[in-house]
Amino acid sequence: MRIRLAAEADLKRVNELRAQVSELHAAARPDIFRPGFPQFLADHLHTIHADESRHVLVAEQDGTIIAFACLAEIEMPEKPHKPARRFMEIDEIGVDETCRGQGIGHAFFAGIRDFAKQRGFDRIELNMWEFNEGALRFYESLGFRTYRRYMEYDVE
Repeated sequence: MRIRLAAEADLKRVNELRAQVSELHAAARPDIFRPGFPQFLADHLHTIHADESRHVLVAEQDGTIIAFACLAEIEMPEKPHKPARRFMEIDEIGVDETCRGQGIGHAFFAGIRDFAKQRGFDRIELNMWEFNEGALRFYESLGFRTYRRYMEYDVE
């Protein structure tokens, strides 16, 4: 498996993988996510790709992109109650649904970790949706720990 920065020509395939992730979210939480993958979401990937502080990494196997990650370099300034923070954020990540459960995610994350180190980061953060128990198990198996939680309460 080869891990590299995505080229413009790769973005169509990355959007196919993003659509898989989007459908998973829409099926689990239709109150928050809409089904389908509208063009504006596909177009947004080009904005991410063009931004110097954001990166699209892909994992390629036998000439086919099987995983992607949209990363962001986050620099948070010091605040009266918080020190300045700098970290690499995994904004989006996905492995082709036909390739899951084969160790690809672990190998891909090792590449993401190396990329973050090369860019001078010593911390990676992400957020995830609580319904996605498979993702939670995966992230915990990589060593991620929960340090903040968002909660909801339905008034009705």
